[in-house]
Amino acid sequence: MSSLATLKQMQKEGWAQFGPLEMMTTQPAARLVRHAGVKSGMRVLDVGCGTGVVAITAARVGASATGADLTPELLAHARENARIAGLKVDWHEADVEELPFADEQFDVVLSQFAHMFAPRPEVATWEMLRVLRRSGTIAFSTWPSELLVGSTMAISARYMPPPPASIASPILWGDPAIVRERLGNAVQGIVFDRDCMLVPALSLQHFRQRIETSAGPLIKMVQQLTATDPERLQAFRREFDSVVAQYFDGNIVRQDYLLTRATKL
Repeated sequence: MSSLATLKQMQKEGWAQFGPLEMMTTQPAARLVRHAGVKSGMRVLDVGCGTGVVAITAARVGASATGADLTPELLAHARENARIAGLKVDWHEADVEELPFADEQFDVVLSQFAHMFAPRPEVATWEMLRVLRRSGTIAFSTWPSELLVGSTMAISARYMPPPPASIASPILWGDPAIVRERLGNAVQGIVFDRDCMLVPALSLQHFRQRIETSAGPLIKMVQQLTATDPERLQAFRREFDSVVAQYFDGNIVRQDYLLTRATKL
C-alpha cells in the first residue's frame, strides 16, 4: 500500500470515533449554511459531511442535499440523524479527492472543517470546483494556525511521526492568502469572515479527554504514547492544556474559525 493510501486508511479509521463531537459543530453548521446563502431548491453537496450536520441543516431549509464522507461509521450516524429529523439526504461514502459526481452537478459545495484534511489540497480543490456549476458557490470553514485549534494541531504534530514531505498541513487552509492561491482564477468574489464555536467544558482536562477520544489524529497518538512513552504523553498533555487555558473561561472553550465563500467562474 502506498504512503498516500496508508494515510487515507488511517484517516478513515481515526475519524470513526468523531460522533461525540457533533454537538460542538451543530451551531457552526448553521452559520456555514447561512454564509453560503443556501436556499430552498438548491442542489447542495456537503464534502466530508461526518455526522451530517451541514447537509441536514441545508435540507431543513429546503435544499436538495447530498453528503459525502470517507468514514462509513460517520455516514451511519448521519443517516440516523436525518431519519430523526425526518429529512431526505443522499449519502455517499466518498473521498473528496475522488468525488463520484458529474461535472457541474451542484449549485453549492460546502465543507465544514473537513476538506482541509485531504492530503493533496490541489486535488481536493479541483474536485470541489469540478462538481460545482458555473456561478455556483463554494464555501467552507477552516481552522487558522494562530488560534486555538491550529495551535493545538501544531503541538500534536510534534508528538506524531512526521507525514510524508509532500503532505500539506491542514491548518494552511486557515490562511486567507493560501485560500486565495488555491482557489486561484477559478473563482471570483472571495469573501472571508470569522466566527467562533463555544464549547462547554467543565475543566481543561474534560475538554482534552473529549478531544483525545474523538478526534481522529489524536486517538492513535495517545494510544501509541500510552504504550511506548507515557512521560512524553504527559508532556503533550501539559502543552495542550496550557494553550487551551488561554481560551477557557466560564466553562466555555472558545474556538475561532475562518469562513470562506466564493463564486465559480
